[in-house]
Amino acid sequence: MIQTLLNGTYDGLEFNHVRLAFSEDMDSVGKFKVKKVWILFTTILQILWARVSTGAKTIYYPPSGPEKVPVIRDIILLNCVRWAFSKTVFHFHAGGVSGFRNELSGFLLYMFDRAYRKPDLAIRTSELNPDDGAEFGAKKSVVVYNGLEDEIGSVLRSAENKKIQLLFVGVLIPSKGVMVLMEACGLLVQNGYDLEIKVLGQFGSQDFENELKDRIQDLELTEMVEFLGVKSGNDKFKHFASCDIFCFPSYFESESFGLVCAEAMMFAKPIVSTNWRGIPTVVQNGVNGYLVPIKDPSAFAKKVEELIIDPQKRQKMGEAGRRIYEERFTVEIFRASLEEALLSIY
Repeated sequence: MIQTLLNGTYDGLEFNHVRLAFSEDMDSVGKFKVKKVWILFTTILQILWARVSTGAKTIYYPPSGPEKVPVIRDIILLNCVRWAFSKTVFHFHAGGVSGFRNELSGFLLYMFDRAYRKPDLAIRTSELNPDDGAEFGAKKSVVVYNGLEDEIGSVLRSAENKKIQLLFVGVLIPSKGVMVLMEACGLLVQNGYDLEIKVLGQFGSQDFENELKDRIQDLELTEMVEFLGVKSGNDKFKHFASCDIFCFPSYFESESFGLVCAEAMMFAKPIVSTNWRGIPTVVQNGVNGYLVPIKDPSAFAKKVEELIIDPQKRQKMGEAGRRIYEERFTVEIFRASLEEALLSIY
């Protein structure tokens, strides 16, 4: 979403970008590495140099989610650079970092409060997410929905699937719900359904990869599941275009919007997801998909089954999702809303 922001053109804004390149891949996200200390140091210097060389007086920063290593990184970085800027904007693409305050004490708690205190503007992606801005005493808080470039014309759907094709897209960690999906699929297979299950994303750890694949074997799903790895651009979108149902049983700790659900809506696909954080902002239960409680394979399987047996409902919900995408989640709406929010603090 930050790249989407930077790719736009604006009448009243100019962006100077310093990339936050702390993690090389998903396996290193949230983990301490000595190399990251050097990257943090050089990033701080780049930010301060950008302040001097461009004259920018506002820092726009996306705080991490509520995990120890990224929070400590943010504490160090923000305390080193905020003093140089007259205004601070926090855009919470990950939700819930304010709750991490309860895990801290002493000097680290003092530095946490100092790093995040009273931003001029706090932006979150859904009204349903934790109001981190309010917790930090933001002078102004707004909600700006994420938006996507319309890619529906970039790929063609393949021939009709002989089997119902389910698609999951996301990092493969427990809280993204991929294990819940497999348990649900096991129940569907027991009920006689023959499925194709496409899984797109990178494993967060070798241990979880082993655990998931062992469980898939136990559930006798091995021949039905295909792990596609990480895809981008048309290589990713062709799987959205070809699936029958998009499945996203997330209970991810930092979930704030469910951008992949909006991608599925772009391609007019019905969705089964969870009533968790900002996801209901995107998926309207009974309209463009279904929402079920988190960590409930039985409930998830039931709603997928409703869509399997009713092709007309799949089409109707997919078309509704496409309309909602066009009305709320286009890149033009995102950029215009964000520009309005940023200009409002001047």
